[in-house]
Amino acid sequence: MTREMKPVRIGSATAARIEETYEPNFDAVRFFPDWDPAVVEEHAGWLSPDHYDPASGMLKLSVHSWLLTVGGKRILIDACVGNHKPRAARKMWNMMNTPWLERLAAAGARPEQIDMVMCTHLHVDHVGWNTRLDNGRWVPTFPNAKYVFSTQDYEHYLALDRDPATGPINGGSFRDSILPVVEAGLAQMVSGAVALGKSLALDENLLVEPAPGHTPGTIAIKFESKGERALFCGDILHHALQVYHPEWNSFACADAANARISRRKVLEDCAGGALLMPAHFGAPFACRIEPKNSGFVPRFV
Repeated sequence: MTREMKPVRIGSATAARIEETYEPNFDAVRFFPDWDPAVVEEHAGWLSPDHYDPASGMLKLSVHSWLLTVGGKRILIDACVGNHKPRAARKMWNMMNTPWLERLAAAGARPEQIDMVMCTHLHVDHVGWNTRLDNGRWVPTFPNAKYVFSTQDYEHYLALDRDPATGPINGGSFRDSILPVVEAGLAQMVSGAVALGKSLALDENLLVEPAPGHTPGTIAIKFESKGERALFCGDILHHALQVYHPEWNSFACADAANARISRRKVLEDCAGGALLMPAHFGAPFACRIEPKNSGFVPRFV
């Protein structure tokens, strides 16, 4: 069963959550090496049932995209796991068949109407819907879009994918969800802080900033409209407990030190007024960040 969420307004823009899955899906102790039962007890009042399932010890993480609509343009941020894709390492994601495209249409966008796809990083659960299966071939799902990929992530995973000792990388998603887009000439590689607003003929200010740690080329996507700001953080933060404990890295963070630096930078930015738009937080999915003593607390919206 899907969890509905009203679109979030950011100035003259709206951001709609496009759900793929939302369920208890990762063992908390394995996901967070620093997992502490005392922390769970401290936050028990809000963790269950939307963020943690105490019976199974599983984190309840959402996998979703954000559809950002502004000035007649439609921008998709992160692309989930995708359908019909072999993901043997993650049983829950293997050969999925979800109505994600139907949910995207219900939010107001058919694939051909998407102007830009932005991937915060190139892990398997952020790139899947970049492509779809067509007569046995993986083809771009959004034929009229530019796909924004981090240069650092692309080059890093390209090297690993080409190496027989490590490829295929990211469960095969680099080959079926990234390379077909590049081969179709639809990829726009970005490195560092790049203003993208002008290329979309938008009045709004859309920026990507490097936030390495989870992957070498993870980016933070910043959006501003009429004085209101939002930050799409991808996996810089996976779970709301990391707001209280930004020192917690997930098992999937490649560079522990930089992941912590990038996470704190995002929290500081959001404490300064930007709405945090995560890729995996449980309901109600988006939150404000408030400073408290030397740390932070989430205020869900």
